[in-house]
Amino acid sequence: MQISTLINQNKNHLLVLEFVTDELTYFCKQFKNFFLLKTIICAFLTASLLYACAQQPQKQAKVVQVADSAKSLPGLPQLSENEIRRYSQASGHFFDSLLGRGFNGCVLVAKNNEIVYERYTGFKKLSPKRDIGDTLDAHTPIHLASVSKTFTAMAILKLWEQGKLDIHDEVSKYLLGFPFPGTTIKLLLSHRSGLRNYVHFMDRSNWNKRNFLTNNDVLQYIIAHPSEVRSAPPGRHFEYSNTNYALLALIIEKASGQSYADFITHAFFKPLQMQDSYVFNLNDTARSEKSYKRSGRPFQLEYLDQVYGDKNVFSTTHDLLKWDIALRSGNMFTPATLDSAYMPYSFEKAGKRNYGLGWRMLLIGNGKKLIYHNGWWHGNRTVFIRMLDENATIIALSNNDYSKVYASKKLCDLFGDYKQGRDSFDDSENEPGGKYGENPPPRAYHGRMRRHHRSRKKQATA
Repeated sequence: MQISTLINQNKNHLLVLEFVTDELTYFCKQFKNFFLLKTIICAFLTASLLYACAQQPQKQAKVVQVADSAKSLPGLPQLSENEIRRYSQASGHFFDSLLGRGFNGCVLVAKNNEIVYERYTGFKKLSPKRDIGDTLDAHTPIHLASVSKTFTAMAILKLWEQGKLDIHDEVSKYLLGFPFPGTTIKLLLSHRSGLRNYVHFMDRSNWNKRNFLTNNDVLQYIIAHPSEVRSAPPGRHFEYSNTNYALLALIIEKASGQSYADFITHAFFKPLQMQDSYVFNLNDTARSEKSYKRSGRPFQLEYLDQVYGDKNVFSTTHDLLKWDIALRSGNMFTPATLDSAYMPYSFEKAGKRNYGLGWRMLLIGNGKKLIYHNGWWHGNRTVFIRMLDENATIIALSNNDYSKVYASKKLCDLFGDYKQGRDSFDDSENEPGGKYGENPPPRAYHGRMRRHHRSRKKQATA
């Protein structure tokens, strides 16, 4: 067996070896004994490679355990050993090439509800004093960033099925004082409301950034400053905006009579046995995994981090697979509801990229449709890809700003003719990015805001 193969198959052991080597280097430098260092490292490398040689690659797929309500998927044949080996090896080669040494995160690939490949690389805490036993694993929740929107959207659609709201209702029916007639829940879901991103307009506001912003604060600012927060009349065009999903979270609370976190937990997490998933609040600060810059420095909590609905769901690769299976099972939602969720709604620009109700999609020229969502908040980069025709799923979660995870879509060609080999995958024109997890607003926006603030100052001094 070649050394390169051993290294690829035993990255977790090598991470531990790297840590121990660093510690030994420090220890021996204290005593100026480099001969001792060389002897110990050589012995440790030899033992590690011998251990690697004794390990056989795992060829048997894992079947994720899901609740009974999500198991109704007729006609899914069990994968043969050859199929498992092919998918596993191809996925391993792909991610070995894609994810370099700097990757800190988790990857899972599944076919017919069977996990054919998974990988957990790195540590929960990226610091010089990290604990070698504190490695990422299948039960490590990571901030999903905008992948959280899939839960918010499906919660709205669940309330629609329950008759507690109608997605064609105007927002003002649920959020008193909302100043834009004609803006419906459906337009929020599909990012066609014409509302600017609160990340941008609150950044330029007079909000005291020592205080955490809440969803209701966003709503009250919209009510008080309507001219600052709208870029277009409702329904005119697609404009990705976190504001839409911050407001949808408030509508969920109004229609259900529960907090957003309680509704998501009782509607999805508990029934589907998503035991490692939760909606973040300040009480979770100690247990939640931080995100990091590429340098290894952690992102600190900031004033935007308490707004939910657009983000703030923490989950794992295994729990997201349970979510995927449940959505495909036919037991959680009616086919008509799912058709509405996966339907494209924006055609003012030509191209294959589109957005449904909480889901991004690629409309391939051969008739294929790829359902997915990306996320980016601080150092959290996330990808949730669903190939409905093939019952295949790719999940990649990173908490150290590792942007290459977005190219995980290239692996879709292993399962179907999705023509992703030469595509670009970060959705940078609309997807979160920049200082606050969003793209910087356009220059025209800054110009309008400068003129607006000058006008307000003149009015105040008049």
